[in-house]
Amino acid sequence: MNARVFQYLYGPVPSRRLGRSLGIDLVPHKTCTYDCIYCQLGKTTNKTTERRDYVPVNGVLSELQEKLSSGVSCDYISLAGSGEPTLCASLGELIRKIKEITDIPVSVITNGSLLYLPEVREALMGADLVIPSLDAGDSVLFEYINRPHPDIPFEKMAEGLITFARRYSGRLWLEVLLVSGVTGLPSEVKKIAAWADKIQPEKIHLGTVTRPALEDFACAVDPKQMKTLVGCFANSVEILENPPLKAFAEAGSSDATDNDILNLLARRPCTLEGLSAGIGLHLHDAAKRIERLAAEKRVETQRTGRKVFYKRSGQ
Repeated sequence: MNARVFQYLYGPVPSRRLGRSLGIDLVPHKTCTYDCIYCQLGKTTNKTTERRDYVPVNGVLSELQEKLSSGVSCDYISLAGSGEPTLCASLGELIRKIKEITDIPVSVITNGSLLYLPEVREALMGADLVIPSLDAGDSVLFEYINRPHPDIPFEKMAEGLITFARRYSGRLWLEVLLVSGVTGLPSEVKKIAAWADKIQPEKIHLGTVTRPALEDFACAVDPKQMKTLVGCFANSVEILENPPLKAFAEAGSSDATDNDILNLLARRPCTLEGLSAGIGLHLHDAAKRIERLAAEKRVETQRTGRKVFYKRSGQ
């Protein structure tokens, strides 16, 4: 019997913020409004601001119902994946229909670039949690770090975040990812903090590069420096830490297929431990599977610092 191949769902994956997160991918691989230097998924191949239905809503809902009926355990259903989810024109409808079939909270992980559009802000109103990004405090570093579509100037993007935050009644967490020697400097973080003070999120998640980045010069900020930079913010700030992988692994199932592994690695490069935790495989079993998939050239490795990450080949 052939294993079920999900086109739009992946995980659950261990998340530093969301516990076990069941991902839904709403756009093709690297269809995005940005081409960030730190992106773990590689270069953006379709940089666009065109909002349309890149995937069928009914197909997504069908897969989700099937996955939920299998008894999968997760803390959030997260709209994220291989690109920018707010490019999905039916995002609001999809969120409403997900909430009709399950009580699991819905999160949207977005770069925040399209929140200047009223229709995007309206679409997100039904989500339980929205996590937008703000990686720079001015237009110069915005262009350098995020490499946005030409139709997205910094001020329009930032004002969109502020406008959305004023209306949104759900939970709003702002993600700030810092790059060593670029935005990981007190002078630059203070600029970001000034915008964050206008946005007034419930909390700020301060992170840095932890997975293989698109550009070699996108490097992690030193942990001691990260702790110092927290002081630049007036809001509540948490430094993103790696999740307790052992706990995630114990909570997972043990019937993951090769397709489950490939679906996860296509959207999120993982260490062996992260893979084991994300899909509930024993570490030794995960190692055997990865070794075989690598021999079949379906998985490739990439080293970042002392860590080895695995990703789906051909991306």
